[in-house]
Amino acid sequence: MPFVQGQLRRESLTVTFESECAHCRRPLLITIGSDLTYRVDATAAGALVFVPLVDFAKLRASSIIDDF
Repeated sequence: MPFVQGQLRRESLTVTFESECAHCRRPLLITIGSDLTYRVDATAAGALVFVPLVDFAKLRASSIIDDF
């Protein structure tokens, strides 16, 4: 993970993801900094972001990914 490398080097790092919208296949560019700032360039796509609601008291899987 690049952020671990940044912590070890005591440097700020950024990671850029090039992807595409799963619905319209238009390009997306997402940049995340080691300070958790982010920038989304989705001018070609109407990007939507969601956060799944998880009841951690009822979660029995070892990872939330296993339940989705």
